[in-house]
Amino acid sequence: LTAFALIWLLTVANCFGVFLSGILQDIFSAVKIGALLFIAVACFSANPELSNFGGTVLLSEEMKTKILGSASAYGDSFLGGLAALFASLRYSFFAYSGWEGATYVAEEVRNPEKNLPRSLFLGIGTVMVLYLLVNTSYLLQLTPQRMVDHKAVAVEAMLGALGVIGASLVAVAVMISTFGNVSTQVLVKSRTWHAMARDGLFFSFLKPLSSRYHSPNRSLLFQALWASCLLALAVSSELFRADPQSDTLYGTIIDFFSFTSAAFNVMTFGSVWILRKKLPDLPRPFRVPVLPLILGLVLLVQGAFMLFTLIQAPIPSLIGAALTCSGLGYWYWFVDEERRKPMSHNQILSELEKND
Repeated sequence: LTAFALIWLLTVANCFGVFLSGILQDIFSAVKIGALLFIAVACFSANPELSNFGGTVLLSEEMKTKILGSASAYGDSFLGGLAALFASLRYSFFAYSGWEGATYVAEEVRNPEKNLPRSLFLGIGTVMVLYLLVNTSYLLQLTPQRMVDHKAVAVEAMLGALGVIGASLVAVAVMISTFGNVSTQVLVKSRTWHAMARDGLFFSFLKPLSSRYHSPNRSLLFQALWASCLLALAVSSELFRADPQSDTLYGTIIDFFSFTSAAFNVMTFGSVWILRKKLPDLPRPFRVPVLPLILGLVLLVQGAFMLFTLIQAPIPSLIGAALTCSGLGYWYWFVDEERRKPMSHNQILSELEKND
């Protein structure tokens, strides 16, 4: 019930325009970064144990199955080692899964040619630094074994560093951080529904903007309804969980979209390679250095991530893929053939000139 209420509360808040949404995001981001820095400083200062970095972890067979899912059948083989590696990365990748979020609001950004690349670099760089800093601080307070044995690692680390008060503060900060993450998703993903409707690729009733706040309110409400349906689906059955004994519903929801998220990453990065070859004359304000090497590495990692996610959590992965592919029915039955055709080079340039 709390999750349902949170979705609809933030949806209503976003209906009052991007200005209010931006203020909310600034507040949530400040609290989140402040909390992470507070954790790091506290753990680095309160009797840090450097010996924890050399610790080992002993996993029971039950724990191995919980982490690896269906891939636990590969045991200690090379394939089993790869499965263990990507199983450990599955939830870590989730921390970076919003890297592209700024691009969804490009139409509402001043000077996007400069500001979008800056925001992407700054956002990803900040997450990387904070992620490494905070996980290092955990190891200064907890042994690797204790980190495995406790679900709320941040709370446990702060309990050791500052006692009950520190643990309570972190628990509150985690709640606010979750609130901010949902707010971000509500803000940016609703723009996708609206843009698709405007281009004739989705339900036309999602096309209009609010005459007063210029926000895609119909898309926001439709998105909240769909999110509520997915939440109900995740809650309704234990069958969908990679680990049927797990009580982590959040992990189940992540399992739903991990496979499709990796698939879209493969298509996104792959399209960069293809479009550089097919449309070399398109305006490109930013050029990636050593492009083939970086793209090849990213595609290799994301492709492997897709494969092992499917092996480790087959049922949630297939359900997520089926939900995504259900859009193909709308594409073939309701989108006219003219709109299905890819745009030519001249058409793309014409659209860019219209938006200038």
